[in-house]
Amino acid sequence: MTASPLLGTPRLTNPDLLRSVFRRHAAGVAVITATDGSRPVGFTATSLSSVSAEPPMVSFGIGTGASSWPAISEATHVGVHILGEHQQDLAATFARSGADRFGAPTSWREGPEGVPVLDGALAWLVCRIVARVPAGDHRVVLAEVVAGDPAGEGRPLLYHQGRFNALRD
Repeated sequence: MTASPLLGTPRLTNPDLLRSVFRRHAAGVAVITATDGSRPVGFTATSLSSVSAEPPMVSFGIGTGASSWPAISEATHVGVHILGEHQQDLAATFARSGADRFGAPTSWREGPEGVPVLDGALAWLVCRIVARVPAGDHRVVLAEVVAGDPAGEGRPLLYHQGRFNALRD
């Protein structure tokens, strides 16, 4: 078998290759929230996945160097928020290191299990963490859904080529 002239030259596996490939993968945008016992914490995630319908479970990844990791490593429950295209600024705030993520203009309330629930999301879940699986410099968190609301209005926010984007028809 001969290589296709349309294929690029293969590169050795490295973090930059993975990042370059996944910049081409459009992903939904979520914000994960929790508390560290005294204050709310959260981060933007594009790694959210549905894992199981019975029992209902989701997963997401978080870097062990992330500012939210100490709280997530100890939390019993997390909030999972599916963001809409109207929430680009919120996604950027939760993605920015050192930002006051829960200060104005972020609107939120305490939800089930004491988890911060963000207002205006397309949908949200509160999940009980069942496992934190080591995966390189990250942890894959598996969490079982215990509550939620899918009734938000709008269209989903996407992340592609290093930018937040709206879904086009």
